[in-house]
Amino acid sequence: MSNRISTNVPLDQQDVRLKHEQGLAGTIRAFWVRVRTGDLGSLPVVVGLVIICSIFQYLNPVFLSSNNLVNLLFDCSTVGIIALGVVCVLMVGEIDLSVGSVSGLASTITGVLWVSNGWPVAAAILAALLTGSVIGLLYALLYNYFSMPSFVSSLAGLLAALGMQLYLLGNTGSINLPYGSPLVNFGQMLLIPDPLSYALVLLVGVGMFLTGYRSAQRRRNAGLSAPSLSNLLLKAAITIIGLGAIVFYLNQGRGVPWMFALFVALVVLMNYALTRTSWGRAMHAVGGNREAARRSGINVRFIYITAFVACSTLAAAGGILAAARLASSSQQAGTGDVNLNAIAAAVIGGTSLFGGRGSAFSALLGIIVIQSIASGLTLIDLSSSLRYMITGAVLAIAVIVDSLARRSRMSHGRA
Repeated sequence: MSNRISTNVPLDQQDVRLKHEQGLAGTIRAFWVRVRTGDLGSLPVVVGLVIICSIFQYLNPVFLSSNNLVNLLFDCSTVGIIALGVVCVLMVGEIDLSVGSVSGLASTITGVLWVSNGWPVAAAILAALLTGSVIGLLYALLYNYFSMPSFVSSLAGLLAALGMQLYLLGNTGSINLPYGSPLVNFGQMLLIPDPLSYALVLLVGVGMFLTGYRSAQRRRNAGLSAPSLSNLLLKAAITIIGLGAIVFYLNQGRGVPWMFALFVALVVLMNYALTRTSWGRAMHAVGGNREAARRSGINVRFIYITAFVACSTLAAAGGILAAARLASSSQQAGTGDVNLNAIAAAVIGGTSLFGGRGSAFSALLGIIVIQSIASGLTLIDLSSSLRYMITGAVLAIAVIVDSLARRSRMSHGRA
């Protein structure tokens, strides 16, 4: 077969042919084809993260030290989980402006029920999560049956959740969570033992290979092109080596936080749901063209319900972990830049504001970028005002890149 790309074959078909029939070289060339069509994926944010880390490492060598990276991972987890929920609503072309307030309300409910009312901690956490789910369900019902824009309903929800948070806390303004409790230890100190961390890395690589192998078998049975066994083994090996090196470096310091492992596990589960299930395909379809999705038989109302419920529930989960991280539930929980950072993380990570395009890994990459900026500026002793300006600039660049990529995809589609 010639190594030359035929100009008579559509670019998406070239992508499939190169990726599945020419091994590693084909994968690289298929990646270039996707870039040419405007499908940049995570490339811009990865390049941006490398630039940010290089600058801050040059300004302060402590930035990439293992202990500082461990602290960064702790800080990423709470807002990152909230950002993961934001990805869901952005996927269907909507927005939730109340995720910060919902997280603060969940933090307050956990503290009030657990500490003030003597509930078991598990029951308090469950009540907080259910509250988040009910709020998301309310947004979906307002959108589905009253056509209330999500911008308006979630803005109203932001104010209502904040008011409820202040009401529950009362005059005290804060509730201290018991030090030494399992929840607080999880948020502040619990780290994965070194042998287990390496075992988890190996498990990720093996899982990637098995998933790819089963997918390749199904494609072959359907008469379609599929990646070779050597290609699958190479990808799994690269993943194991890369993650293993990162874990080894982190273990030179304190180690890998369990809370960050929970965040990554949620990202992986959400990625599987968005890419491997009919629900995920419906999410992409509704975000891309709602009317076309409805005519194809997709229950559009149900998809909106699941998107809003997932967003608010994950916002509540992030709030609970934030309370564990700070060992308190207070009036400041969920306020400040939590709301904006969660939305910005999803967008900076690559989720489109126009709907229909995005990935669960957007939340992971985006929040690492934001927390890297915050950590780097703290280490070089610059004011938080610069963090807001830099984060705003990065967000603007991400939206511009997304708009240009979208325009490029549309032009190639017309061609």
